[in-house]
Amino acid sequence: MTRSLVCFLAAFAAATAVTAFSVNDNAAAVSRRESFSKTASLIGGIAGVGAATLAGAPAPSLAVVTDETPKVTTRMGGLLEKYQDSRGWTIMAPSGWNKFDGEVGAYDVKWQDLVDPSTNIKVSSTPVKSTTTSVDILGPVEDVGASLASKRNAKLVAALERQTDGILFYTFDFALDDGTHQLLQLCVNKGRIWSLDANTKEKRYAKTKDLYYNVLGSFMPKLA
Repeated sequence: MTRSLVCFLAAFAAATAVTAFSVNDNAAAVSRRESFSKTASLIGGIAGVGAATLAGAPAPSLAVVTDETPKVTTRMGGLLEKYQDSRGWTIMAPSGWNKFDGEVGAYDVKWQDLVDPSTNIKVSSTPVKSTTTSVDILGPVEDVGASLASKRNAKLVAALERQTDGILFYTFDFALDDGTHQLLQLCVNKGRIWSLDANTKEKRYAKTKDLYYNVLGSFMPKLA
């Protein structure tokens, strides 16, 4: 997980939790004071976006998403396989990729391409206040995406939202200035904010796009 995303999740947790929260990133702990400072910065950044929208995209709306999008179950001819984690979530994961469990402050589970380590998918989670039940507490999806992009020196390609099995998901498509392409998905369930980020080199993105979107669409932070 990138430092900006770690800080974002830390700020979100600090904004919605009663107690202090900290994460490790490259062995440096985020202190309580730093977390609340990042919270103020994040909230201010999102609010400052105001009426800014993606070119050609509809204006931000606070309307509740009610249409259900079915969870993706395709195996893509064997490219994906179902994975069920003991912590209570499921995903269609890339078959044949290396799997790594738990790196504190970075991810819960990571899948990494055998040939190119920069092509990887990570699932992370962070505790939030029990009364926080939806990712829409952050604001409209377009505003959140624009704020995240500006903090990461990235181009926001798309900002999407969907509801699957009663859970609201925010999905962002970023082109980073270091030549990386990333899909980032956020949702809230069971007192945690769940982050799923899929990364690859820009030149490989066209080949991995469909696989990545199917992986994101299959993720469910609860057992069916």
